[in-house]
Amino acid sequence: MEFVFVTRNAGKMWEIREILKGSGISALSMDEAGINADIVEDGVTFEDNAVKKAMQITGLCKNPVIADDSGLEIDFLDKGPGVYSARFLGEQTPYEEKIRHILDVMKAVPAAKRGARFVCVIAAAFPDGRIITKRGAVSGIIAQKPAGRNGFGYDPIFFVPEYGMTTAEMDPGLKNSISHRGIALRGLIPFLKG
Repeated sequence: MEFVFVTRNAGKMWEIREILKGSGISALSMDEAGINADIVEDGVTFEDNAVKKAMQITGLCKNPVIADDSGLEIDFLDKGPGVYSARFLGEQTPYEEKIRHILDVMKAVPAAKRGARFVCVIAAAFPDGRIITKRGAVSGIIAQKPAGRNGFGYDPIFFVPEYGMTTAEMDPGLKNSISHRGIALRGLIPFLKG
C-alpha cells in the first residue's frame, strides 16, 4: 500500500521510511508524487494542522495521504513554541538561531523547570473521506547546550534523561523507536493496513 506523505523535508521522509520498514506500507514525498501545493498551517492545535494538510493533499491525488504536525513544547515557555515550532522566530529562521534563542531565554532556568516534550499528530486521509489521527509524545528536558549531529530541528537540545543524551546524539534506530513521530505512526499502521 502506498501513501503520499505531506512533506518536502528529506530528513523527515528518511525517518518515515525507517519507521515504516517491514510494515508493507510505503510512502512518497510530495515531490516524488509530483504534487506542488502550498498549505497554510493556521490551526491552533497539532490535530488541526495535520488533518488540514492530509485533506488538502488527498483532494489533489488518488492516493491516501498521511500528514503530520509536530513540535516542541517547553514547560517554561508555557508549552511554546508548540504548534508554532517551525515558524518560531520566523519560518526562514535557521534552527541554530531558534535553538540559540531558547537557550539564551532559559540560561538561568534550573533542571527541574526545563521539562519539555516533542508532540506529533499524524492524520491519514483516504479518498473516500475517512480521516484517522494518532498522537505520540516523548518527554525530556531542554539541555544547557546543543549536542549531537543526528536528527534535525530541535533535536540537539532535547535531552532524554533515561538515555543520557539528546535525540540528536541517538542512533537513528533508537531515536525512531522512542520518538513522538515513531509512536504516532506505529499507532496508525494497523489502521492503514486495515
